[in-house]
Amino acid sequence: MAKGYWVANVEVQDMDIYKNYVAGNGEVFAKYGARFVTRGGKHQVKEGQVNSRVVVIEFKDYETALACYESPEYQALKAIRLPAATSNLAIVEGWDG
Repeated sequence: MAKGYWVANVEVQDMDIYKNYVAGNGEVFAKYGARFVTRGGKHQVKEGQVNSRVVVIEFKDYETALACYESPEYQALKAIRLPAATSNLAIVEGWDG
């Protein structure tokens, strides 16, 4: 079964508020077996435009990635994140080639 991924591109405007989001997301992601592949590390933009933080989170499958996002626990965290950062987020199914 193909893994599922969150692919996020984030620009933080208020780091003090965003830190509250980060502090709370570990518990939620652990509940859904998530693993950070990248978390705002060094990157180079070769085409188009990308915000300053690129985050990729891996889940055991696409359905689990969706369930985590739609969970009440994550929605509460999202409410913390929204006023602090501008984000683009896609939930994608990995290729099982």
